[in-house]
Amino acid sequence: MRSQDSTAMFIKIALILSVLLQFLAALIAISLIKRTRYNISWILISIGFLMMAVRRWYELAYIYNADELIRKNLIGSWIAVLTSLLMFVGVIFIRKIFNIQDRIDKMRKQNESKILSAIISTEEKSRQQFSKELHDGLGPLLSSVKMSLSAIDKIKMNNTNKAIIENTEQNVDEAILTVKEISNNLSPHILKNFGLTKAVETFISRLKTGQEIDIILDSNIKENRFDYNTEIILYRILCELITNTIKHAKADKISIDLFHKKDILELIYFDNGIGFDTEMIGNQKTGMGLSNIHSRIKSLEGSIDIYSQPDEGFHLKIVLPV
Repeated sequence: MRSQDSTAMFIKIALILSVLLQFLAALIAISLIKRTRYNISWILISIGFLMMAVRRWYELAYIYNADELIRKNLIGSWIAVLTSLLMFVGVIFIRKIFNIQDRIDKMRKQNESKILSAIISTEEKSRQQFSKELHDGLGPLLSSVKMSLSAIDKIKMNNTNKAIIENTEQNVDEAILTVKEISNNLSPHILKNFGLTKAVETFISRLKTGQEIDIILDSNIKENRFDYNTEIILYRILCELITNTIKHAKADKISIDLFHKKDILELIYFDNGIGFDTEMIGNQKTGMGLSNIHSRIKSLEGSIDIYSQPDEGFHLKIVLPV
């Protein structure tokens, strides 16, 4: 009799343990729903786990006061215990699979960022090389032409030839200025020497918009310097945004906030132009280079938020780790 009572008590404890394990398995399954991106199959599986746990709890409540039933169903009870244990272990292994998948996704994103960063770095080196060739090659050549023209004695010329020479000098002056502008756009020397804020201020001051537009730059960076890739990418993005606003947005105000906060660099850009439908971003005419901006920010492992609607202007926020 005592042996039977001991067996019954042992089975009761085992069943209690099986209920706990099954509830724990159900909770783990439910916690993984978000990581499956709310996959309907996994939601159904999670509900199944939970229903099985509830059913086992009801069985336990009934069996706990039915010793005779326990003795008659020892095999079924042990099967229930084994099933609960197997389900619990199975869910643990499923969670390991998800953890491995997360690590793979993280490695893939890191590799993508490295590749994008390498592409952008190569692009910038090519720009710098081309800028140097323009500055050191074509620049001095145009300056020599300018000096030669200046050495011509215009007093001994008739008015027609004099006018031709003067017009040529003006064209050479414009060519020299254009070469300098192209060289600076390819490789902004001010950015390299004085930092991001000064480079953006210089870009704004050189703009020839042909329209009245108020550009306000607010920054706490001052002379602080960051990784060159970070600086050049933000500079390129700002130049592209300002240029696009002037060309397409019909705005009369641009606001730029550039702030360094602890370990992040934050850029907030706004214009009060005509805006556009963000669902049309993929279109070449309305995308306005935003896919390029996304790629550059991705290479720095940053985040970007964009909001725009017709007649509501354009809002952009970028956060970069520094």
